[in-house]
Amino acid sequence: MSFNCWYECIRCGKRYSIYDVIYRCEDCGGLLEVEHDVDALKEGHSAEEWKELFDLREHTRRFPYGSGVWGKKEWVCPQLDNDNIVSMYEGNSNIYNAHLLGAQIGVPDLWVKLCGNSHTGSFKDLGMTVLVSAVKQMRADGKDIKAIACASTGDTSAALAAYAAASEIPAVILLPRGKVSTAQLIQPIANGALVLSLDTDFDGCMKIVQELAEDPTIYLANSMNSLRIEGQKTVGIEIVQQHNWEVPDWIVLPTGNLGNVSALGKGFLLMKELGLIDKLPRIACAQSDQANPLYLSFLTDYTEYKPVAAKKTLASAIQIGNPVSYERAVRILRSFDGVVEQVSEEELANAAARADRTGLYCCPHTGVALGALIKLLDKGVIQSHERVVVISTAHGLKFSNFKVDYHNMRLEGIESQYANPPVELEASYEAVLKAIGKRKL
Repeated sequence: MSFNCWYECIRCGKRYSIYDVIYRCEDCGGLLEVEHDVDALKEGHSAEEWKELFDLREHTRRFPYGSGVWGKKEWVCPQLDNDNIVSMYEGNSNIYNAHLLGAQIGVPDLWVKLCGNSHTGSFKDLGMTVLVSAVKQMRADGKDIKAIACASTGDTSAALAAYAAASEIPAVILLPRGKVSTAQLIQPIANGALVLSLDTDFDGCMKIVQELAEDPTIYLANSMNSLRIEGQKTVGIEIVQQHNWEVPDWIVLPTGNLGNVSALGKGFLLMKELGLIDKLPRIACAQSDQANPLYLSFLTDYTEYKPVAAKKTLASAIQIGNPVSYERAVRILRSFDGVVEQVSEEELANAAARADRTGLYCCPHTGVALGALIKLLDKGVIQSHERVVVISTAHGLKFSNFKVDYHNMRLEGIESQYANPPVELEASYEAVLKAIGKRKL
């Protein structure tokens, strides 16, 4: 069966090839989305056959189908040659039964989708495998693309640098100076990318990289490029697959540039259209109150939208005041009866530390999502009997400095409710025994 996909403008419907170097509609300026021939997908397999195929491919050694993304190739980028796929066997990340944390906060059926358990430590790998593979295909077909570029607050740059290195394509990274963690900064450096540390914020980097991408030989890798979203949409499909094709009541996720919520919605809508599921979850987007344009717009029922000057936040990857995927995200939130909540720096830090006490190791962005979940439970928006999945976007090890400062109570303006600093002692049995006694094990 022949399957196909293309770019389509979300405003006027004009179509383009996914191998065109284009990011907005030439006619109306609208964002482009990848659309699929759904009739062909329906004709190719029944809903039960799709489920069986995806389950069969999970963790297989047959390249590239063991990848959580490429195991669903027909739904992602079907016309791509397998020889040009650049994969680290991303995806298929664990969905953690966080029943202990759930019992503590009042929602026993709580799960955490650990997207940070991936090659470069974040969910960005899922989209980057698609984008870099498409660029490799374009170059193989003779298109003059000299480099792939992105603006980043850390995770996107790590993913681009790794996948570009594996495909022998140069990568150009624009980072806001002093606003990414050491672990995030060293990843693209180690992978050989040209790393440009600019004296601005993410929005300033984004403006410049879009100017760079006006040169068609420099390909843009940020999430306004919807090839990324095609890979990231597999998160939602995996969540349902890992629950025996049952849909949770809620999905809570941290949001910055808003490509992730757009991707999540796309995956669910395609499953529903093809008959694999018969309902949609509700979606809760979580933002830091230091970078909250979507939350402010939500308060007006999306009738007003104004970019904000993003302030410094511990959740640095979502320190974004002018998200490029706002228009897409609003469409998804309306379709999924979604809500938006914001949290303070203290709320996100304590939520992450509380989760860590139950065996997790949360990045600050996951802390944003967990903090929002706690507030939505307190408000009665999310009910205690509902199944909730929180999306953890990155591995906590990328933000260990944040945790060190939290437990040493060095985070300015934050009361560390769950601080657990090391106890410094003389090297004696008596001192150790006394310290153990104080802990009251």
